[in-house]
Amino acid sequence: MILITDGDRLAKETVEEVARYIGGRCISASAGNPTPINGEELVKLIQQAPNDPVLVMFDDCGSIRKGRGEQALEYVINHRNVEVLGVVAVASNSPNVAGTPVHIALDRNGNMVEHQVDKNGMEVDGAPLRIFGDTVDVLNAYQLPLVVGIGDIGKMDHYDDPLWGAPVTKKAVQLILDNAGY
Repeated sequence: MILITDGDRLAKETVEEVARYIGGRCISASAGNPTPINGEELVKLIQQAPNDPVLVMFDDCGSIRKGRGEQALEYVINHRNVEVLGVVAVASNSPNVAGTPVHIALDRNGNMVEHQVDKNGMEVDGAPLRIFGDTVDVLNAYQLPLVVGIGDIGKMDHYDDPLWGAPVTKKAVQLILDNAGY
């Protein structure tokens, strides 16, 4: 399973497009701003998914506290019957968040960069390799196989538009799958 820290309408369209492309499954019911269902319900849906890999969205709707998206994310990460292949960590403009370190960051052109990227997918020169978003702080408590940081899914000034094949999100998911040996 691949965790994605965004779930608004455009993120849903984008993740569904990427799932079709990779032959996997998107848990569309996980989309919402904030995440509309809890972790227990998500695990049931993940286990019922007919195809692997499964892409699941989590969203805190801008909350700087541990919101519904992070609570569901934490439940899923800790579930013994779920294997997390990696995370697509999405940048947002949320103030007062700790952010999370990432293994790789992609700019809006899909290039691997050495520093953080912002919501628009622009590299922030001199900034550490971290993503600052409203649904990523909970990731700091876990050792995850691969965390790929990107700008706002489906957006980034149309560079990740699902109508154009969502190239940045697609590349982030592909990097996770490659790392997992898919």
